[in-house]
Amino acid sequence: MEGEVYVINSGKGGVGKTTATANVGSALSMRGHRVLLIDADIGLRNLDVVMGLENRIVYDIVQVIEGVCQPQQAMMRDRLTENLYVIPAAQTRDKSAVTGEQVKKLCDELKQDFDYIIIDSPAGIEQGFKNAMAAADKAIVVTTPDVAAIRDADRVIGFIEAAGLSKPELILNRVRPGMVRRGDMMTTEDILDLLSVSLLGIVPEDEKIVVSTNKGVPAVHDMNCRSGESFRRIAARVEGEDVPMMRMEVRDGIFTWFKKMVGFKGTVRANA
Repeated sequence: MEGEVYVINSGKGGVGKTTATANVGSALSMRGHRVLLIDADIGLRNLDVVMGLENRIVYDIVQVIEGVCQPQQAMMRDRLTENLYVIPAAQTRDKSAVTGEQVKKLCDELKQDFDYIIIDSPAGIEQGFKNAMAAADKAIVVTTPDVAAIRDADRVIGFIEAAGLSKPELILNRVRPGMVRRGDMMTTEDILDLLSVSLLGIVPEDEKIVVSTNKGVPAVHDMNCRSGESFRRIAARVEGEDVPMMRMEVRDGIFTWFKKMVGFKGTVRANA
């Protein structure tokens, strides 16, 4: 059975798209699947750092497409799960070095060997985004709950739908329940109404993500990390499982509990 190709993208840079790619891919491999992560952000290259594989790079995706090496020669095996591999981007080339047709041909060939291929797309709607989109069967959009990121996510969703893919699913990243409760951050419901997409998962703001990135160990490997738990549940939903959302409520006393019980106006129920 052929694997599925997912593209993970965002309208705005810095919202956690590469972190999501690393964690969703790692979580799927931990569930027993063969997974390939492809960094399509040519000219920048961050996925190898997030995965802790920056010192193992021999070849990159541009060299694969140009025929300098075979895909398997460019694949770096993950340090923690034996069925997870990464093809890095090229740092010294630009996004015009490959075409969407070439990326699609590569992924079509590799579908036979992997259950999931996840492409880390460059942010925005330029050529790198189009290259990644050309190969995808499904799309996941990552955004944070701020107005600029949501506006850009809305534009990306429009491009995805125009490309003929099914409506993408959303990962809402870096949610701060306390800010939502105070009215300083948009609610999940408001964001979903604006973007008209289904929710794949919500990831809380978590300093452990910074630590895991610096260590090159995705947060899903830390069983005490709330963001890691969110990504593990997201991976289960990618597989089609109906898993409950992780609670993210800020617990601040009996009065808050009472308001929720009686349905007091202004109550926020945020999930992850």
